[in-house]
Amino acid sequence: MEGIMSRKYWLKITSMLAAGVMLSLSAAPSFAQGLLEKARSQGITIGVGNDIPYGWITPDGQGKGISPDIAVKVLHEMGITNIRWKGMPFGQLIPAVKSGRIDLAATSQNVLPERCKQVAFSKVNSSYGEGLLVLKGNPDGIHSYMAIKKNPQLKLGIVTGADELNFAQALGIPQSQIVLVHSNADGIPALLSHRINAFAATGLSVYEIAKKAPGRVERAEPFTQPIYHGKPTRSYGAFSMRKSDQAFLKTFDATLAKVQETPFWAKTLEHYGLSKEDVAAARAVKTADLCAGK
Repeated sequence: MEGIMSRKYWLKITSMLAAGVMLSLSAAPSFAQGLLEKARSQGITIGVGNDIPYGWITPDGQGKGISPDIAVKVLHEMGITNIRWKGMPFGQLIPAVKSGRIDLAATSQNVLPERCKQVAFSKVNSSYGEGLLVLKGNPDGIHSYMAIKKNPQLKLGIVTGADELNFAQALGIPQSQIVLVHSNADGIPALLSHRINAFAATGLSVYEIAKKAPGRVERAEPFTQPIYHGKPTRSYGAFSMRKSDQAFLKTFDATLAKVQETPFWAKTLEHYGLSKEDVAAARAVKTADLCAGK
């Protein structure tokens, strides 16, 4: 009798354990839910680097600019309408994506090989060149990065984490001539206080910043594009997300490709100051090639 009861007891325990395993397996998909499903059911968090006109947060907490406007259109087409926006310094975007504090970065980040090692980039969404902001009248006669390198007395302001630091270092501008600032908004006060002699940013950013202090600062014109990896610089902006979110990336890219075939995409980019040449350049490159350094 004891042997029979023991067998029955262990059969019952085995049955309960098996049921528990099956329950765990059936519940597994909810724990492994990908960003695509999660975004459709719970919404998505997008980080913006507060860099006009690429992307910024409005007073009412909404994302606006080249990247946010396109992101909203693409996400809506994907069935994602609940969007939470987070403004942060540009240099924090990739760390925020990697840590999961945001699901998507939308500030036209330039697709560079070193960044591709950390995050996954979407199809290219924008393209833009570089520029320099100087005091009105350009008293130091600065029309290129090389002008900074040739004069040890000159200082170049750059936003921490921005591509311009790579360009300056590649050209051999000493660290002693580079002044790192928190954001593009710091460019004007740094110039007016003579902490720097020029502020480096993309051409569109320089254009927008100059409008904030007319008569006091201006774009350096003409301007010679810095040479990076053997060719004049042209940046290609895209959206970034975690490398693990491949299903989301695939759907996002397919939807973005469809949006880029509509007048809405080109009109949005041109509305914010990009030229037809910039739009054409964005169409002509592949993210995989940029990540490979081609």
